[in-house]
Amino acid sequence: METEKLKHIASQVRRDIVRMVADVSSGHPGGSLGCADFLTLLYFDVLKHDPANFTMDGRNDDLFFLSNGHISPVWYSVLARSGYFPVSDLATFRKLSSKLQGHPSTDKKLPGIRMASGSLGQGLSVGIGAAQVKKLNNDNSYIYTLHGDGELQEGQIWEAAMYGAANKVDNIIAVIDYNGRQIDGDVDDVLSLGDLEGKWRAFGWNVLTMDGHNFVDMKNTITKAQSCCGEGKPVVILMKTEMGMGVDYMMGTHKWHGSAPNAEQLASALSQLEETLGDY
Repeated sequence: METEKLKHIASQVRRDIVRMVADVSSGHPGGSLGCADFLTLLYFDVLKHDPANFTMDGRNDDLFFLSNGHISPVWYSVLARSGYFPVSDLATFRKLSSKLQGHPSTDKKLPGIRMASGSLGQGLSVGIGAAQVKKLNNDNSYIYTLHGDGELQEGQIWEAAMYGAANKVDNIIAVIDYNGRQIDGDVDDVLSLGDLEGKWRAFGWNVLTMDGHNFVDMKNTITKAQSCCGEGKPVVILMKTEMGMGVDYMMGTHKWHGSAPNAEQLASALSQLEETLGDY
């Protein structure tokens, strides 16, 4: 898909995000806005998937697992906009009995969701397990996972990293949203990750980096990651992003990690984001 069209979709996704969280005065806009470009590229240009015929096993489809489930607004928007369920359903976000829970869940059977997430640290384990199933089924599709950088403070991530490398799980591409911020402040102040690229290499992974707001760089990097698959090592991409990207007052701070804008702030955000596909 052409870069300009992807940018137009991402702008609408960002509008969806701020409207969803503002409507219920609850949710996580910061990381959602930061990952809007990546998830737009993934669902509209990279994944081999069939939104109209979703199945839980996903045989012969590429699979995506959102480990940092608190950024559900961006995922719900991209799922809806790519055809998994009606865009109008976004208006039910975080409301009673809605399929669009604050953190993605499987009990509501929302198309596109294969894993309940929100308890951080679990997505890499699930992704590696799914990747091994693909291998057992002679299914050459890819597994993609997304994680927050603050999430890497969870020990389970590194257990999974060791397991994936030791078992040569080379059909998974894990992506880290490397924005340097988490709910309590800068990652370096809460618990520094140190030489993150060096850590992943030491754990036996192929490591790539990319600009999470540059569609050309992302596409080229993911293509390179795919070419590394099948060589006996799992792949991780450190994706540099800006929390709150697209809304000036949400950028450069961790304060919008889990805070919703009020009516005036919402109006300001929407004035900065072009409506390209029509609001829900």
